[in-house]
Amino acid sequence: MAVAIALKVLNNVRIEMKLEQQERLLLQARMEALQSQINPHFLFNTLNSVASLVRRDPDSAREMIVKLGNILRRLLRKGDSFVPLREELEFLDDYLDIEVARFGRDKLKVVKELEPASLEHLVPSMILQPLVENAVKHGFSSTADGGSIYIRSRCAEQRVVIEVEDDGVGMSVTSASAGTGIGMVNVTERLQVVYGDAAEITIESQPGRGTLVRMVLPMLQAEDMGGSVAGAIYEERSSTSR
Repeated sequence: MAVAIALKVLNNVRIEMKLEQQERLLLQARMEALQSQINPHFLFNTLNSVASLVRRDPDSAREMIVKLGNILRRLLRKGDSFVPLREELEFLDDYLDIEVARFGRDKLKVVKELEPASLEHLVPSMILQPLVENAVKHGFSSTADGGSIYIRSRCAEQRVVIEVEDDGVGMSVTSASAGTGIGMVNVTERLQVVYGDAAEITIESQPGRGTLVRMVLPMLQAEDMGGSVAGAIYEERSSTSR
């Protein structure tokens, strides 16, 4: 009987470990699927921005093509599910340079307020670009006056707080609560898949007064990743649910 009980316990442990491994693999696959979903959408819009420069400003177009090459190299790095916030912002610089060249420096201004301690923490790759794209597209791309985008980051109570704000046309409360476009939906779903209830995303907006998107994420550094991203995030979500 003692041997039978021991074998049963061992078998249950093996089954539990196998189920955990399968859940981790499913989590990793879902993360990669959501990231690959945003890439074609982002690339299409970026190509449109570069194309708009070709006829009216060929020299700027050539510079932007170099930056587009940097962007493509980043998109081809499929293994990078998480990157330091510093690297995510460097990638964002290339995208914003293209948008600034398209609209004009007097029409689109980018202001960064970044706490140095926040820059080394890991965030999901390509998590900020859809928010900035929304700020450009829905914030003031249809207005003649242009506007400003503010990107902020800070650490607060074992969390990383990241904000993307514009001073554009804003949205109604209903539109803000529903999010706007495939990019915003993708970001919200990715945060839910990756962090579960451990992350928050909020949208504050008023017509004529701009929009503020705020993400509050758990702090993760390279040493927290352990053997795999999926394993580390699985543990993060498990500890949050307990």
